[in-house]
Amino acid sequence: MTSDAATRRRLARQRERRRLVRLHRYERAAHERGFALVGGMDEVGRGPLAGPVVAACIVADGPLMLRGLDDSKRVAPERRCELAVQIRERAIAWAIGSASVAEIERLNIYWATMLAMERALAGLAPQPHYLLTDAVRVRAFGGEQLPVIKGDAKCATVAAASIVAKVHRDALLVELDREHPQYGFAEHKGYATARHIAALQEHGPCPHHRRGFWRVAAALSLFALDDRGDAGTAAP
Repeated sequence: MTSDAATRRRLARQRERRRLVRLHRYERAAHERGFALVGGMDEVGRGPLAGPVVAACIVADGPLMLRGLDDSKRVAPERRCELAVQIRERAIAWAIGSASVAEIERLNIYWATMLAMERALAGLAPQPHYLLTDAVRVRAFGGEQLPVIKGDAKCATVAAASIVAKVHRDALLVELDREHPQYGFAEHKGYATARHIAALQEHGPCPHHRRGFWRVAAALSLFALDDRGDAGTAAP
């Protein structure tokens, strides 16, 4: 049994290494073309009903090869936190940018996401020579870039950025949960779960809800708001 277990562990390590090598194929191609610093950009928080949208950019000068590195949605929360620390330690540079609920309301979610990405890019030193993204083009980046469809599952640096962004935003929503425990932000991170919708219908939106999103607007219509925009009593 001991020998069999050791063999299984060895084979699992080999499979994981092959997976990570495949995950670095876009970065490897960029390095082979002479780009020394490759950046990966991704965002999290476009879909939730509350909280900011957050982007992260990671700059690497070689393979990250971190066990479990993947699209943040495929990584367990505990492992995401561990990987976020390892990514920040391994990266040449990293930065986070965000756009607030007010900016989402003013610009719309697409342009607020672009703003968050531009802020992440502006926070980097050094800047990447080549940029990989998850299917979007960042206008503020003057160098060569490649938008990759499902880039967070296909590019190591984009996957790394997705993890750093996700861990950062999740922590922000845990803080919001302390301010507004009735909504369960720590559990669902602002997404439209059944519990969140029920809480919106019972309590109305808080200042961190995106009033331009239809589910929030629908809940808002049930409530009479006072001059400060806080939920009051349900309208008759």
